[in-house]
Amino acid sequence: MPNKSRVPGEIPRGDATGFLKYLQSDIKSGLLVFLIALPLCLAISSASGYPPIAGVFTAIVGALLTTFLSNSELTIKGPAAGLIVITYGCITEFREHYGVDAGTAAYQAALAVGVAAAVLQVLFGLFRGGILGEFFPSATVHGMLAAIGVIIIIKQIPFALGVTRDEVKAIGASEPLEMLREFPAYVAHANPAIAIIGLISVAIMFLWPFLGSKFKLLKSIPAPFVVLLVAIPMGMGFDLMHTHKYSVPLLKDHVYEVSEQYLVDMPDRVFGMFDYVTFPNFGALSTFIAWKWVFMFFAIGSLESVLSSKAVDLLDPWKRKTSMDRDIVAVGFANLCVSFIGGLPMISEIVRSKANIDNGAKTRFADFWHGVFLLACVAFIPMALHRIPLAALAAMLIYTGFRLAHPNEFIHVYRIGKEQLAIFVATLIAVLATDLLIGIGIGILLKMVIHIANGVPVKSLFKPFIEVEDVNDNTSLIVARESAVFSNWIPFRRQIEQIGLVQRRNLIVDVSNTVLVDHSVMEKLDEMKREFEQEGLTFEVRGLDSLQPLSDSSRAARKKGLASMRRLTIVVASDIEEWLEENLLRIGAAGFTSLPCQGISLAADGTVDSTDGRVRIELLLPRHTCDDVLDFIKNEVVPNHAVSASVETVDVVYCDIPEPAPVHEHA
Repeated sequence: MPNKSRVPGEIPRGDATGFLKYLQSDIKSGLLVFLIALPLCLAISSASGYPPIAGVFTAIVGALLTTFLSNSELTIKGPAAGLIVITYGCITEFREHYGVDAGTAAYQAALAVGVAAAVLQVLFGLFRGGILGEFFPSATVHGMLAAIGVIIIIKQIPFALGVTRDEVKAIGASEPLEMLREFPAYVAHANPAIAIIGLISVAIMFLWPFLGSKFKLLKSIPAPFVVLLVAIPMGMGFDLMHTHKYSVPLLKDHVYEVSEQYLVDMPDRVFGMFDYVTFPNFGALSTFIAWKWVFMFFAIGSLESVLSSKAVDLLDPWKRKTSMDRDIVAVGFANLCVSFIGGLPMISEIVRSKANIDNGAKTRFADFWHGVFLLACVAFIPMALHRIPLAALAAMLIYTGFRLAHPNEFIHVYRIGKEQLAIFVATLIAVLATDLLIGIGIGILLKMVIHIANGVPVKSLFKPFIEVEDVNDNTSLIVARESAVFSNWIPFRRQIEQIGLVQRRNLIVDVSNTVLVDHSVMEKLDEMKREFEQEGLTFEVRGLDSLQPLSDSSRAARKKGLASMRRLTIVVASDIEEWLEENLLRIGAAGFTSLPCQGISLAADGTVDSTDGRVRIELLLPRHTCDDVLDFIKNEVVPNHAVSASVETVDVVYCDIPEPAPVHEHA
């Protein structure tokens, strides 16, 4: 859960003063993040079809460059599991284009694609395109990430069982759903020694977080590092460094072979990393294939990076705000450099960034130090890295894929709304059955169809209909009409930013006249409120209570229809009626009905009391205002006066809750 409040005291800054002041905490966090990043960089790179060291190149360049180019204080830059599907798809298609044995040519072509995509990223950031990350609906993005998680799991299980790439190709399945059908074949081709390493590594990855929650001492040790501590000695015990054959007593008719092909391909000498530097082949950019993947690298990489940076800003204890345009420029420039030497594309990576925060990082120099440790490791002890079994890396990616497609994701989306679950599942299935771009397109199209079915006029899908007026000298009111949905949010947001953040005015947004406010915009409005608070301004959304939520979630989409309200009935003595009514108006009640009432009540001793001289006050309130009124009654009325209060949830055909009249100041 994101931190709700800012940590008091001085805000750490990643400048020259901060470098020295927070050196100890940043080095400590950088070291712990390095222990997580090293095996993940190797695993992601191997799964992407790149040499394993390419992922380490990416993290090193990202750490050493973006630290000084981006203003994001706590994000860790590096290769991400979310891009595996794209990078592997690019390598695979170029292999098919150049020929079966054209592994190096395909790799160099992918590097050229990385350079072109990086140039687009830099231009994208310079021309303030970071806001385009606001367009994609959250259910579609989460569906895409869940699909990527499923694909990673499916593709890595064979390698965790010791099935070689040649055997996977021989079996014939390449698409995720095809590979799913071939699981019995993968089990039949499993290498027992390697499968033992892989299965034990998988068990550690899944059990270690549980053990960490029970024992604080274990919590600080990253699970990937524990996997290495176990898997490397197991690989040495099976003598994977030398080619030899063995048999299993229960399977006497089978003879298995192990060799260095089951270990990570790394330099065999100090500074051997320079032997792995590879340059792009720009001739590949003359093909149509290349530009399809350029767009995929650019679009998905930029989107994931922006979303991760925004998520890290929410987790930042000091609520420091990242310039998304500047961050994309930084990531793009680092991608440009790393693609020239043989590295994978990078993004702002959320898992390592969260570990960075949890380990006490203060400034962006924690990212810098994690890169320094990676550089030292790959430069001076690459021979030790060569002993890491590939099955252990596959196990790490299986767990990463599970995190992306966790069952809780389905539950969370369902609680927000059934229509969100439909979009989420449709995107997931479409990505698995086709590819990322088509899958995302299907998810977005389905969301638009649902919006139209909910009454959103087609003309307002991409254009917001808003009116602006001044309330007073420092406050403005924006009235939204027709709809406020993901596809018209960008121009809507620009208007909010221009009036509020640029002109430094408090802002009221009234959505009571809209047909629909979708889940994505509900999330964005919460984000805008935080941004205004960080700037010392107020941001208020009115009219949500006049719309019908599609679920009980506070961020559920809301549509025009029966509005869910609270009917509060209060019975009190008539001598405090005026005082109570004044306080009800002060708390936020827009109006009420008050009637004298009479009756009788049975006391505890059996006597009958008359209730003459009392009044019955009835109010129709939004949920949050009703809660405030009840708190006032409990704390201020009940201790000193006889009172009864009851609450009902009612659906009203028309909810007319007048807002306070605008205050016009005259010179």
